[in-house]
Amino acid sequence: MCDMTFMQKAYEQALKAYENDETPIGCVIEYEGKIIGSGYNLRNTKKNPLCHAEIAAINEASQYLGDWRLEGTTIYVTVEPCPMCAGAIVQARIKRLVYGAENKKAGCAGSVINLFELSGLNHRVEVTGGVMREETSKLMSLFFEGLRNRNL
Repeated sequence: MCDMTFMQKAYEQALKAYENDETPIGCVIEYEGKIIGSGYNLRNTKKNPLCHAEIAAINEASQYLGDWRLEGTTIYVTVEPCPMCAGAIVQARIKRLVYGAENKKAGCAGSVINLFELSGLNHRVEVTGGVMREETSKLMSLFFEGLRNRNL
């Protein structure tokens, strides 16, 4: 399977967030061609700042593999990870990150900083950005446009 296939699955997770009035970010983790973890943002629903899509997917994948080390996995997320999620990706020893839209305000794969290239960290993550950029960016824009309109 290709990056587009798994990013489409992450996008489906983002749509679940959107339908629940959450910031529409979705994530899946692939291992040996199979999705072993998935999640979407639930910060508002759960009133918890840790409930990001990546954290949910990492938790599920760790349970599936029975280990905190997710070596050999690829994480697909619709928006460039924030500092917390980028740190969790490194800590989980995920091999590769594929993301859709850039996060100009908090992105840690190059938009604001690149946590994945810091020389002092003991693990390196391969990064591919821009997969389904147009679709993921549009979904984020629709969400925030709707939020602004409701707050007028």
